[in-house]
Amino acid sequence: MSKNQLCLDEQLCFPIYAASNLIVKAYRPFLEPLELTYPQYLVMLVLWEKDSISVGDLGQILHLDSGTLTPLLKRMEKSEIISRSRDPKDERRVLISLKEKGRQLRASAEKIPKELSQSIKLENLSDLKDQLKLLVKALSEKI
Repeated sequence: MSKNQLCLDEQLCFPIYAASNLIVKAYRPFLEPLELTYPQYLVMLVLWEKDSISVGDLGQILHLDSGTLTPLLKRMEKSEIISRSRDPKDERRVLISLKEKGRQLRASAEKIPKELSQSIKLENLSDLKDQLKLLVKALSEKI
């Protein structure tokens, strides 16, 4: 007898969806002192690596569309963490850059990955991360 393919436990999407929701909740106590939401934290991770990036490139990296990013970035700009400006070489492009307050947040955020990892207490997290990266890559090539 075959398993019911429409059973929730048979879906690949559900454990990924549930884990995503739960990991966002797990990050919350670490991010609240920084006054960052999880999506804002992701933006900051990119900017701490690159310092400046176009909204389009940021969207590609985070797999978010500009309709999702724009309000998020506006809130971050209002909090004086980032600045948004038109690219002088191409007025159609908007560039996102860290402001001093955003740069200073990095020192407080450096402990977050280790503390979160310790709080999860799951072996082989790096293997899971590698597998999920492969899944993201495969899915992004299909869409």
